[in-house]
Amino acid sequence: MRIHALPAEVLDRVRAGGVDVSGHPVERTVAAGGEPLRCCLRDAEAGERLLLFGYEPPLPPSPYREVGPVFAHAEPCAGPAATDAYPAGWYGRRQVLRAYDKRGWIHESTRVHDGSDPEAAIAAILAEPDVVQVHSRNVAYGCFMFAITR
Repeated sequence: MRIHALPAEVLDRVRAGGVDVSGHPVERTVAAGGEPLRCCLRDAEAGERLLLFGYEPPLPPSPYREVGPVFAHAEPCAGPAATDAYPAGWYGRRQVLRAYDKRGWIHESTRVHDGSDPEAAIAAILAEPDVVQVHSRNVAYGCFMFAITR
């Protein structure tokens, strides 16, 4: 599996322009600690400078495209520690694994996992031949966390 944090070009554009995909101003904030950072796929530490903005994960044009809030570092960071493994600090976190087909439609293999063995849950979804990508999403808020492809 390949893990995809927010693309660098999206982060560069938001940081430089101060607006999100919908043209809304970016919210600048200081982390309380624990905010899930979509740039480096870890939780924020208290005191880190963050951006909160609307993000539209890439999907083909479909009724399932949506914009939702994400946190990222206010300044460029090193990015995720790995792109071939589930984010280490997020084990044990319940997530919705939303599967999509090539049309950008939600696939029936979408499920909630309890965080104990996310690789097995992801592998089972990616074993479905019609699934082209999976979005990991926050259970309570539905926010996009990261994308997963084969």
